[in-house]
Amino acid sequence: MEPALHKTRRPTTPAAEEILGGYFPVLDHGFVALVDYMGSDDDVESAARVSYGHGTRKVSQTRGLVRYLRRHLHTTPSEMVEFKFHCAMPIFVARQWIRHRTASVNEYSGRYSLMPLLFYRPAEAHFALQSATNKQGRAKQAALPGFDEAGLAPGSELHRDAVSRWDASRERVGDDYAWLVGEDVARELARIDLPLSTYTQWYWKIDLHNLLHFLTLRVDSHAQWEIQEYGQVMAGIVKRVAPMSYEAWIDYQVAGGRMSRGELEALSRLLSVEGDGIAARLADDSDGPVARLSDAELAELGLSSREVGELKAKLKPDPVPDFELDLSAMRDAEAVEAEMLQAVPATDRGSTKTQT
Repeated sequence: MEPALHKTRRPTTPAAEEILGGYFPVLDHGFVALVDYMGSDDDVESAARVSYGHGTRKVSQTRGLVRYLRRHLHTTPSEMVEFKFHCAMPIFVARQWIRHRTASVNEYSGRYSLMPLLFYRPAEAHFALQSATNKQGRAKQAALPGFDEAGLAPGSELHRDAVSRWDASRERVGDDYAWLVGEDVARELARIDLPLSTYTQWYWKIDLHNLLHFLTLRVDSHAQWEIQEYGQVMAGIVKRVAPMSYEAWIDYQVAGGRMSRGELEALSRLLSVEGDGIAARLADDSDGPVARLSDAELAELGLSSREVGELKAKLKPDPVPDFELDLSAMRDAEAVEAEMLQAVPATDRGSTKTQT
């Protein structure tokens, strides 16, 4: 007789249950999967109110409280919601990712397991020259004649040459790794020349507050493109687990912006509060043109040239992003595991294990 299925007493979210255990592809060989989660927007509210009134509040009241907490950076209630992810990413992305020290992490062990020989290859659309102004970023030369958004001419010969060199290097290092483990050289030594493009994996558990802090930085256009791709998938997962918190995060952290004292002073010289509304100030007491502040006047308020540029950017907001997941791309765990196993060197393949 088959054992009876027990209905969980844990609060669940139908949209999150739909993707639980599903693997979403990222880059050429990476993925993000929601392995487990605990809590939802209701738990943020319950923690804030320290009550057991689950189900007694209106949705509008829950939304209002969640937005208030996010708007005023009352973050502790968000720590009551947790996510556990299984992720695969190139090692250079993992080294950026691990800088966020507010999660529990257990990474695939190259000392214990054979490494799948999967390497990240940047597509031409994301291959670019070094920025002349940003020491840690790629050039943006889309405005120059003959250049595309990647900062290179379409059909770049440089990209083809780079790929050729990468492929040759990876073929050699992969062959060397397979030979070393085939000769029973210790795995902790066999792995030492694998490049930063090699894919690693980990389980990553984090609470909602720290996850949103991570995502605020990593979905930003200034982050490296590759880690942005992971951030966008994880943001889509947050949208399904805690949609009200996601909405507030988009409104206040992603599409919103903080104002410094000088920026607020500048706006107060251009706008005034009048009765039940806000009005543009005039240049004088007549019906003349509206007030205007030059860059020099903004500098007198203590804004650096960079801050002036950032203020102008805030007043010309980008389109609001929508990190909706593509469910048609979701894969099951068995298919992903088979792909990873296929990339492990043939030697001793049957004994390969993954630390979890």
